[in-house]
Amino acid sequence: MTIPAAGPGTPAPEARDPDAASSRPQLLLLMLLGDHVLDRGVCLSSGSVVAALGRAGVSEHAARSTLTRMVNRDLLRRQRDGRRMFFGLTARSADLLRDGRTRMWRTGVVDDAWDGTWTLLGFSLPESWQRERHGLRSQLAWAGFGPLQGGLWIAPGHVDVGGILEGIAGGPGAQARVRVFRARADELTDVDRLVRDAFDLDALAARYRAFLDRWDGERPPVADPLGARLSLVAEWLQAIRRDPRLPSAHLPRDWPAVRAQAVFRELAAALDGPARDAAGAVLETRPDETSADPHPRRAIRWP
Repeated sequence: MTIPAAGPGTPAPEARDPDAASSRPQLLLLMLLGDHVLDRGVCLSSGSVVAALGRAGVSEHAARSTLTRMVNRDLLRRQRDGRRMFFGLTARSADLLRDGRTRMWRTGVVDDAWDGTWTLLGFSLPESWQRERHGLRSQLAWAGFGPLQGGLWIAPGHVDVGGILEGIAGGPGAQARVRVFRARADELTDVDRLVRDAFDLDALAARYRAFLDRWDGERPPVADPLGARLSLVAEWLQAIRRDPRLPSAHLPRDWPAVRAQAVFRELAAALDGPARDAAGAVLETRPDETSADPHPRRAIRWP
């Protein structure tokens, strides 16, 4: 696949969604770190981060503010070299990026080999535990669960919920109020209906169609190859981040995720070489004086 000049295309997500606008610089920076820092033992200078994000349309002020916020959120660490400041990964951000890498490159958007099993998780937390309830629901959604009824959530296949339970605010007291089961649907159960009830298929499909509207054209919407790849990968992660990888047998025949994934992988591969060449001319690195823990230490949820 060749990469023609950029075209007007569909507006970027932040042009349609104020929440996307506020999170876009952080997501772009995480994608930059995933491509050029993760597992490489290096840090990036602040100036080169600003230059790289500028190629994706992020202002210098927004880039520097994002660096500060991510340090405060334990997603980056500072490393000084004389008067220069460099930024490296923390254990938390390394875990996040490895998880995102698996989802984007090693896991398909639909499950073609589903064995018919479900993971069910039920919980009953007091109304006064609003923070714990919100945290648990966020973790469940990221792990691919959908709310079936009441406090019962369901996900296709065998989902390892150990990290979710460990990450519940409130500790053992909250964990004791959670129950996990593995099950198969009885023949009297309409699985197609179950999927529609537990998961918002319209919203999932809309995200993939928006991705296709922006990227499935003759010309990518971003001219610079580094900016285009960062934008492409960031927007793909936004599209898949809450997709539970539902069984293909219980999805509409025209499910747009399949086409969207093909477009993403083809365009990402075409942009990889030119983007790395551009990054090599922009990014300034130093050896990372610390090493992030290669093993996840907490439940993972993208910020």
